[in-house]
Amino acid sequence: MKLQDHKATLSFSNGAPSVELPIYSGTVGPDVIDIRKLYAQTGMFTYDPGFLSTASCQSSITYIDGDKGELLYRGYPIEQLATQCDYLETCYLLLYGELPNEHQKADFSKRVTMHTMVNEQMQFFLRGFRRDAHPMAVLTGLVGAMSAFYHDSTDINNPQHREIAAIRLIAKLPTLVAMAYKYGIGQPYMYPRNDLSYAGNFLRMMFGTPCEEYKVNPVLERAMDRIFILHADHEQNASTSTVRLCGSSGTNPFAAIAAGVACLWGPAHGGANEACLNMLEEIQAMGGVDKIGEFIAKVKDKNSGVRLMGFGHRVYKNYDPRAKLMQETCNEVLGELGLENDPLFKLAKTLEKIALEDDYFVQRKLYPNVDFYSGIVQRAIGIPVNLFTGIFALARTVGWIAQLNEMISDPEYKIGRPRQLFTGAAKRDVVPIAQR
Repeated sequence: MKLQDHKATLSFSNGAPSVELPIYSGTVGPDVIDIRKLYAQTGMFTYDPGFLSTASCQSSITYIDGDKGELLYRGYPIEQLATQCDYLETCYLLLYGELPNEHQKADFSKRVTMHTMVNEQMQFFLRGFRRDAHPMAVLTGLVGAMSAFYHDSTDINNPQHREIAAIRLIAKLPTLVAMAYKYGIGQPYMYPRNDLSYAGNFLRMMFGTPCEEYKVNPVLERAMDRIFILHADHEQNASTSTVRLCGSSGTNPFAAIAAGVACLWGPAHGGANEACLNMLEEIQAMGGVDKIGEFIAKVKDKNSGVRLMGFGHRVYKNYDPRAKLMQETCNEVLGELGLENDPLFKLAKTLEKIALEDDYFVQRKLYPNVDFYSGIVQRAIGIPVNLFTGIFALARTVGWIAQLNEMISDPEYKIGRPRQLFTGAAKRDVVPIAQR
């Protein structure tokens, strides 16, 4: 970051002396006012619920311009990465800062592939869960448990430990997600295959059985890979900030990533695509396409409590750049599987058309977001709705690791310690119980 010549001046109407605050600029995006010495100079904190106006760190990984609808990984537009690179190339980019050449890609892919199996004891750990447990509950436990199985990569301050932990997490998350799914439906686990692609291997572990050979459909393989790329990182969102805050205490990488998985589970974050499909199924149960008008009327009525899931985005004030890419993939997958006339997907397409044309939604820029389309794609592929967030966690793991590595390598990083505006009782004395 670059220190600007000019400064911000904070003045007070009560006659207290004003304070000058440094201003820093990044490569692109808004400048920041440095308030690190504010408490020492004024005895006051800033108040920013949700940290919506606070930069908690400096980062060179991902940049979002919500007004322009722009998403960059290490400077590369998401549109180019999703159409010209695969997921493991994107992983390499996020971890190391540059796209790999052919030799680097082959070496990185081999390292990931060699770590796709998990310790056999993980199967017995898995048996401690109920069969009907939510996959995210299972996954949170499995990722956290990795620190109990891989003792040689738990020192977060050791770059080599973080490196091997990163490879292990990227490699083993597809295996763990597939194991959680298979456990829930009572099917035997499928061991990974080293001759398949990252996405192809995941599809086989999910849908293959020992009874017959599983043939990977290249259209579904490409769709799965694109889902992974589009969800690989998204700047300082809730789960990424959780990973950074957790990691700032010095806990091991597996525990920090498990914290990210737990945060991602929330319906306002990673659970959004699950909530979107649940919404579509509720409309279908009400009567489907014929009842969309009723549903839209409820959405427009502020007192109804009905929300339109999968439309609009907290960051993107224009179109979510990932949504157009996912829309293309959605149409490809539905066409490949012959599902264009499936009632639920016809319903989704009708809802999409209304949202893109209705003035109420257009004026509020409530365009379909990536969650809307990725949920449809995953359901078409055969992934159950309650596993959608697990797929998101699988894809986002590399972003969390890259952010964690960046934080640990930053000489300015400190353990996170947000402040508060206390509104409880002032100091008071305990009265003997007989007098209360």
